Amino acid sequence: MNIGKTASYILSAVLALSACACHTIEEWDDNPRGNFEALWTILDEHYCFFAEKGIDWNEVHDTYSAKISNNMTSTELFYVCADMLNELRDGHTNLSSSFNTSYYRKWWSDYPDDYSERLIEQHYLNFNFLSTSGIDYAILPQNIGYMRYSSFANPVGESNLDQILFYLSTCDGLIIDIRNNGGGALTNVETLVARFITERSLAGYISHKTGPGHNDFSKPFPFYYEPAAKGRIMWGKPVAILAGRGTFSAANNFVSIMQYIPSVKIVGTTTGGGSGMPFSSELPNGWSVRFSACSILDPKGQTTEFGIEPSEGCRIGLDPQAAPYWTSPLECLQASDAQIYHNQKRIYTYHETISLSADIIIFVYQPYRYCHRHMLV
Repeated sequence: MNIGKTASYILSAVLALSACACHTIEEWDDNPRGNFEALWTILDEHYCFFAEKGIDWNEVHDTYSAKISNNMTSTELFYVCADMLNELRDGHTNLSSSFNTSYYRKWWSDYPDDYSERLIEQHYLNFNFLSTSGIDYAILPQNIGYMRYSSFANPVGESNLDQILFYLSTCDGLIIDIRNNGGGALTNVETLVARFITERSLAGYISHKTGPGHNDFSKPFPFYYEPAAKGRIMWGKPVAILAGRGTFSAANNFVSIMQYIPSVKIVGTTTGGGSGMPFSSELPNGWSVRFSACSILDPKGQTTEFGIEPSEGCRIGLDPQAAPYWTSPLECLQASDAQIYHNQKRIYTYHETISLSADIIIFVYQPYRYCHRHMLV
């Protein structure tokens, strides 16, 4: 499937979503009560994860409706509405006004941090790496290739990928680091995945709303990815994808597809999820609301809204409170295996060795930024 075909799937789902609308913006007055009811109704008719999250949206309405008064200021209204949206526990849901945009941050802020850009660049890349098309890349010790893709919002050029993969082509394995990748465009996901598949492959399913009821959904329909065009440089050697709580939205979708490729291992912690395809609507006062409206399932038809687990045997502990105490990176590097392991779980280390196949051992670098309760950088 070419890039345009992915876009056509998305466009079809958006058009279907628009067609099932039952109310228009003109139905509500432009006052605090009218804007509140408009917001609640838009989500009531179009949000796609009420059932999966066990949310009683009517109960939420009653709770926050009691806080609405037509005498309240725009700022007061905004924060009541934002708090109501946070009940959805969805990183794709935002309310935007001329003075603020709300975000649900607990999908990552309630979890230990597992990523430090400075540690990666200083201790593993030695400030010596190449960058193109939003991807940093280098050859690590043990002849392992490393790619760090910080955002799928950065366009991935086919020629740029050829240059990257050609440079890394002599490596025995490849690390793709997307621990801090908060998503972006699904077209870029498709472009990158196409370098790791050899035949037309099922990439997942999309299910969209067909009516205002919470269970009014279309039958999930499949979408497929094609290998990169003939003549492009492909990758068929072992791959380790570093993922964590900061891996969200389109990056989560990338993991959901790549996890089923036999040569790929997902290493780290459960991803941040975010499998809903965002849709936007407008309130009478001009504020816009963005929310998950279409559910994207993985190739096995499973939801990934709540994150994707690492491959078996590849989960890494991230509890900074339980980490051994080291005063410097050097002391950590010199620690013995007995010190590095804590209660049979690796807490803090500068490298982790995992087996990707019977004949290759790959060093997966883990620059955790916590050393006991002290930040290294």
